[in-house]
Amino acid sequence: MFSPAKINLLLRVLRKRSDGFHEIETLMAKLPGLADEITITPAESFSFTCDDPSLPTDGANLIVKAVEALSKESGEEFPFHIHLEKRIPHGAGLGGGSSNAATTLLALNGQLAKPLAPETLHSIAAALGSDVPFFLYAGSALCTGRGEIITAAPTPPSLPVVLFKPRFSVPTPDAYRNCLNAEPVSGIRYSEQQYGDLTLVNDLEQPVFTKHRYLAELKDWLLHRRDTKAALMSGSGSTVFAILRPNADPKRLIGSAHKYFDPNLWTWSGTL
Repeated sequence: MFSPAKINLLLRVLRKRSDGFHEIETLMAKLPGLADEITITPAESFSFTCDDPSLPTDGANLIVKAVEALSKESGEEFPFHIHLEKRIPHGAGLGGGSSNAATTLLALNGQLAKPLAPETLHSIAAALGSDVPFFLYAGSALCTGRGEIITAAPTPPSLPVVLFKPRFSVPTPDAYRNCLNAEPVSGIRYSEQQYGDLTLVNDLEQPVFTKHRYLAELKDWLLHRRDTKAALMSGSGSTVFAILRPNADPKRLIGSAHKYFDPNLWTWSGTL
């Protein structure tokens, strides 16, 4: 099974909620060409492994949490071995862990003699993380509340997109901690960008760029490339993506970024 990444085309932080979360409005689109692979095989008891040694394989992993939550809700055990092949970088604002959890919930729920209702599965997903419910549904979506209220949205046009992630990650709590009163980095564009009917903006850029000037410079550099129509940080970072002009060459942009910034900069190119 493939567990796709996502990018945030729009992310507005509206206010701090009484439960400690933030009220947001975000338009998310999946990237089917960038996906982790999850393999589930019958076993005597549940176990979980991952090819990335930097990720936990105990109860801290969202896949394990998803299995435990589904088992508690259904009253059923899941004697399967789950193996995760990571292709989506973690700590990147691409939703890899959330996607893994949702994909696992859908797969194992289908193994139950009486599968749980979609609304019950949604509640389990929302308890696991704000982005998890989005991955239960096909297509793009406008997500509100703390991200768990899902409204289907038109699929964006098939635009060329390039992702850039430096070697460091940005913890989501850090991005939100000062998001409503962060000072902007001088000379960086934070205002809305338009690409056809798409409006691109991310309110988390200000707090993240204040702490990670590298990302501010990366976005600014991308916006000044001739192949780039728009550039934005995805989610809480640290991935910055560029939407390219028609017929632009993503390899040329990637090569320039590797030369200008870091030859080890992680990149991916594909389409929305």
